[in-house]
Amino acid sequence: MGDILIVDDERDIRELVSDILKDEGYTTRLAANSDACMAEVTKEAPALMILDIWLKDSQMDGIDILKTVKRDNPEIPIVIISGHGNIEIAVAAIKQGAYDFIEKPFNIDQLMVVIRRAMEASRLRRENLELRRKDVTSSEMVGSSSAFKGLKSNLDKVTKSNGRVMLTGPAGSGKEVAARYIHANSNRSAAPFVSVSSASIEPDRMEEVLFGRESFDRGVEPGLLEQANGGVVYFDEVADMPQGTQSKILRVLVDQQFQRSGGSGNVRVDIRVISSTTRDLEAEIAAGHFRQELYHRLNVVPIAVPSLEERREDIPELAQHFIAGFNKTQGLPLRKLSEDAIALLQTMLWPGNVRQLKNVVERVLILGDSTGPITAAELPTGEQEADVNGRVVLSGSLATLPLREARELFEREYLLTQINRFGGNISRTATFVGMERSALHRKLKSLGVVTGTKSGGRVAYVGETED
Repeated sequence: MGDILIVDDERDIRELVSDILKDEGYTTRLAANSDACMAEVTKEAPALMILDIWLKDSQMDGIDILKTVKRDNPEIPIVIISGHGNIEIAVAAIKQGAYDFIEKPFNIDQLMVVIRRAMEASRLRRENLELRRKDVTSSEMVGSSSAFKGLKSNLDKVTKSNGRVMLTGPAGSGKEVAARYIHANSNRSAAPFVSVSSASIEPDRMEEVLFGRESFDRGVEPGLLEQANGGVVYFDEVADMPQGTQSKILRVLVDQQFQRSGGSGNVRVDIRVISSTTRDLEAEIAAGHFRQELYHRLNVVPIAVPSLEERREDIPELAQHFIAGFNKTQGLPLRKLSEDAIALLQTMLWPGNVRQLKNVVERVLILGDSTGPITAAELPTGEQEADVNGRVVLSGSLATLPLREARELFEREYLLTQINRFGGNISRTATFVGMERSALHRKLKSLGVVTGTKSGGRVAYVGETED
């Protein structure tokens, strides 16, 4: 169940506690003084320590050992015991990181309750750490479109600095992947990347989650900011942060220190902050929902993450990347994309952006064939889906129009989609749709379709035609 180191200068106490713990399924090690204790910790860190405050014939007392062990092994929970207990010693022990304090003569049942709680808290912290280390959210940037290259160029410019970055863009466009890319290519890459979902944390728990807490019965519980020390904190959808927390985060950005909930001492941290939002923060400021000072602190380097609509050229590459990823992590079939599937993927609507594309790929791999290329027939297409007779189902609005207006609307939307699919390249579009380039230009002019630069790439849109 766990390896517990018992440090007490009274042999009877050591052996009594050891026998009880062994009966409960724990393994134990014993130490009578500070030298023996530190030797055991150096040899192999225990899952938990039971530590007496007063140790005869020792160079260090329990508080000194507590400080030393917590400095080098902060994850080890330490339960302090003493026959000379008083409130001052208890407070000192808790402030130095002890999980709990029990006065001798202690009740065995009480001791076991504290040990079980401490072991459970330690287990949860270890699992949390392992999950962060094994985080499957990739930092790999995938794409080759002009819009993607512009984004990656901007990200590369900020990786080696400590400047705060504000990522903007629609939901599902890959803002967290961009944040992880910055972290992975920075000089903080070996330190933690801690993601804070501002929208999913209850407002009344936000400060405790961020700053941690101190209490007599549960000791010190580090918050997310403390866990990110030396690394990066990523505030996802920062507009959802409660206003009371906003003012405290502002002070952290200025001072790089804070107080845990229930604590009195300052905790210093060295963190880089990256934040993201799908909302217009200046409008949120005007509405009184977001602090202007915090906005200016966070928005040092603003970077826009383009939607999938703005980088349709990347869809085949992204889809194949997701297929390879699902094959590696879930054992799903490693399939290719047929030409008709690529064409359909590049012309579909993607309101959920890259996240929606990933979900569609996973669904096809789970429900589709295990061999052969993915075909267009396997893809969900909503209103554009053909029925069993091969007829195209018209949308309600298109079906109500006269033929001439419906044809013009269809041609406009069809060509807009194809041009954007090919990244604004008119020559490639003309080849695919089967038109001469000059004829395509004339058709686009008659339909009011123009091309321009947006998010670093060429896109088509309906605009004013030239005289």
